[in-house]
Amino acid sequence: MLFICYSKCSTCKNAQAWLEERGKKFETRDIKDKNPSKAELKEWYEKSGLDIKRFFNTSGLLYKEMRLKDKLKDMSLDEKLKLLSTDGMLVKRPIVIDGDKVLVGFKAQEWEEAL
Repeated sequence: MLFICYSKCSTCKNAQAWLEERGKKFETRDIKDKNPSKAELKEWYEKSGLDIKRFFNTSGLLYKEMRLKDKLKDMSLDEKLKLLSTDGMLVKRPIVIDGDKVLVGFKAQEWEEAL
């Protein structure tokens, strides 16, 4: 299992504690140090079954500074994936990849059912 997080994010810290409390084995990757590539994001998006918008950190400063709320609707999927791959702070976190399962953001009940 791969756990992608941002070390200064309180939600990521809660998610990590949740995984540890349940004895889940995982590899940690800090999104600030190693941003997901466009290919990784495309694969995770396809496996997740989620709308691509769920992969954007809509509460982040960079998202707001870039005014992406207004711009995303006019962008293609390819453009969105490329944009996400440019900066880890644009990507919603944490992300858990466990085989074919991809979870974006931390919701304990959702994670309980999926993991």
